[in-house]
Amino acid sequence: MNWLNLSGIAVGLAMDALAVSIVAGLTIERVTPRHTFRIAFHFGLFQFLMPVLGWAAGRQLAGVLADYDHWIAFGLLALIGSKMLWEAGRALQLNGRSDPTRGWMLVTLSIATSIDALAVGVTMAMVDVSVWLPSVVIGIVAAVFSAVGITFGGRLGSRWSRWSQVAGGCILILIGVKVLLSDLYGW
Repeated sequence: MNWLNLSGIAVGLAMDALAVSIVAGLTIERVTPRHTFRIAFHFGLFQFLMPVLGWAAGRQLAGVLADYDHWIAFGLLALIGSKMLWEAGRALQLNGRSDPTRGWMLVTLSIATSIDALAVGVTMAMVDVSVWLPSVVIGIVAAVFSAVGITFGGRLGSRWSRWSQVAGGCILILIGVKVLLSDLYGW
């Protein structure tokens, strides 16, 4: 695998992490370096680990994973997006927002944004490509894009308050729909 192909794959995989990081920044009242580190670290780590796991499983389960990965990503993103919409409605009453860079929400977002990387790992196993260097590059690119995304979203979010959470929930659901449609229909 040459550097141009590897870079293209890494940037392509990081796009979901970038979009979700922007959404996370929109939902946090004031983005701190701690928020940025948590999301960049987790998204980068999961983007690194998923190709490795996909590569390891690829020799055994390639057909099964390829048939369902888009449904898993769609389900996770739709669930989190719906939860954000619900919390945005509750924010009128409670005047508070959750932190998507903590707890199970962060883990779920990390998995949802890295499902495609799992499929890349399965593909690497099928074509007998070493997984280690590509996984490191994919993880680093995802971490950098995530840090930039949450910072950008944080600058926008403080100006748009509750509506940014509504937009963020809708964006996550749309990303899930895009993943589903692109795998089902090649869009």
